[in-house]
Amino acid sequence: MQKTKFKTISELKPVWYLVDAKDKILGRIAVEVADKLNGKNLPGISPNQYCQSKVVVINTNQVKTTGNKLTNKVYIHHTGFPKGLRSVTLGEAMQKDSTEVFRKAVKGMLPKNKLQKKKMAGLFVYKDADHEHRANFGKVAK
Repeated sequence: MQKTKFKTISELKPVWYLVDAKDKILGRIAVEVADKLNGKNLPGISPNQYCQSKVVVINTNQVKTTGNKLTNKVYIHHTGFPKGLRSVTLGEAMQKDSTEVFRKAVKGMLPKNKLQKKKMAGLFVYKDADHEHRANFGKVAK
């Protein structure tokens, strides 16, 4: 009987992906990025293993949403002080910082375990097409 061989950390090489979010729907592009961070497209990756995938997302300020989410979707957080409940709509959050909205969308789609922080560290989000990771892609990132 053969045993399944899993790749070790030293055998795994970091894989870089460039994702252009221009004119794409926020949730659908976030699912694609979360799958790449989880290593769903790589052979031989188990759920308890960090696959070292790195994803660079550009043009997040031009991402689209469907329906009335810009006005109806509300992000709520508490400051920790009395009467500190704060809320902001998706449209207001996109105007303030579209990269943070994209990070929240991807983080919500990753598993809630000890690897989530490592996987989120492999996500690089930029508002426009200028980014500092061009050397990792060679001819692809133009």
